[in-house]
Amino acid sequence: MFSFQIARRYLLSKKSHHAINIISGVSVFGVAIATAALVCILSVFNGFQDMVADLFTTFDPELKVLPAQGKYMAADEKELTELKKCDKIAVYMETVEDNALLMVNNRQKMVTIKGVGDNFQELTSIDDILSGEGVYELSADVIDYGICGIGLLAQLGVTADCNAPFTLYAPRKGEKLDITNPLENLNQEEVFSPKVTFMVKQNKYDTNYVITSIALARRLFERQGYATAVEIKLADGVSMSEGKAAVESILGDKYKVLDRYEQQQDTFKVMKIEKFISYVFLTFILLIACFNIVGSLTMLIIDKKADVLTLRNLGATDKQIKDIFLLEGRMISAIGAVIGIVIGVALCLIQQKYGLIRFGDGNNESYIIDSYPVSVHVTDVIIVLATVLAVGFLSVWYPCVRAVKGLEKE
Repeated sequence: MFSFQIARRYLLSKKSHHAINIISGVSVFGVAIATAALVCILSVFNGFQDMVADLFTTFDPELKVLPAQGKYMAADEKELTELKKCDKIAVYMETVEDNALLMVNNRQKMVTIKGVGDNFQELTSIDDILSGEGVYELSADVIDYGICGIGLLAQLGVTADCNAPFTLYAPRKGEKLDITNPLENLNQEEVFSPKVTFMVKQNKYDTNYVITSIALARRLFERQGYATAVEIKLADGVSMSEGKAAVESILGDKYKVLDRYEQQQDTFKVMKIEKFISYVFLTFILLIACFNIVGSLTMLIIDKKADVLTLRNLGATDKQIKDIFLLEGRMISAIGAVIGIVIGVALCLIQQKYGLIRFGDGNNESYIIDSYPVSVHVTDVIIVLATVLAVGFLSVWYPCVRAVKGLEKE
C-alpha cells in the first residue's frame, strides 16, 4: 500500500522537468493506440469470419455425417436407420456427391454433382441464393433438372435460360477406359436448366457445383442404395453441440459428424492463422510502444533522487523503493490499455453501425459487402487486455530494477 500511494502520487503530480510529463503522456498514448489497433484488427478478422460463415450457412447443413473410411456408405445401415428416429433431428437427407464431366454447346468442364433429396429446401436456405425466371425444381415427369452455379454458367458461356441439354458423363464401375471410343465406358445422363442459378458467393461452389436429384446422381455413378453423406437439420431449440453429441452417440466410430465450421475447416483454419499472425505483429508494435514507458521511468527515477534518499532515511527498504517505480510503469500500461480498449471497441461499434470505412467508393458491385465487417468478441478483448498488461509489466521490470540499483550504488 505504501509503494502504491507513492507511485500514484508520482503519476498524477507535476514533475520538476516538464519533459517527463510529456513523455509519460506519450507513453500512455502509444500504449492506447497499439491496444486500440489490436482490438480493431482482431474484430475485423472476426467480422470476415462471421460473414463467411453466413455465406456457407445457405448451402451447408447444420450437421453432416460422413463415413469414417471410404467415400460411400450404405443408406440402409443399422446406425443410419436408427438415426432417422432421433427426436433432435428435424430434417434427414441422404446425398450423393461426386465428380463428373459436363458438356453443353460443345463446351466441357469437370464439375461436382450434388444429388439431393426432395427435402433439400427444408434443409438449407437454397431459395435465398437462387436467381432467374424459373423455380427450384430437380425433376418433372421424365425430365431431370440441374441447377448450376452462376460462375459455372459463365465459364460454359450460357445462362440459366439455356434450352440446350447439359450432358453429364461419369466412368462406369469396373471398366477400363477405351481410348478409341471413350464414350462407350462412360455413363451418360442429361439434365436441363430450370431457368434458375444459385450464387453462394464462394468460388468453391459457384464455379463447380451442379445440384440435381439424388436419383439421377445414383444412376450416373452406379451407386443405388448408397450415399456419400447424410445432411441434417436440427430440431428447434436444439443447440449445435447438443445435436452433434446426440448424433455421435447413435453412430459411434464408423462415421464422422461435422458441424458447419468443420465442414469448411480449411477456410476457417487459414483465417485463424492470418488472425494469429496479425496479433503477433501488433504485439511487437505494442512492445515498441512500451519502450516509451521505460524512458519515462528512467527520467522519473533520476528526477526523484532526492525523494529516494528521503524515503531511505525514513526507513523505506530498497524493495519498497523499487516497487514504487515498478507500479508507476504498470499503472501507465494499465491506463493506456483501458483507454485503448475503450477507443478500439468504440471504433468497432461505429464501423458496425455506420460502415464508415468502405471498399472502394462504396458503389462497386464486385464486392460482396460495401464496408469492412467487424465483430467484437469478449474473449478477444480479454486477450488484448491480458497481452497489453503482460507486455507492459515485463518491459518495465528490468530497466526499473537496473535504474534503482544504480541509485543504490550512488
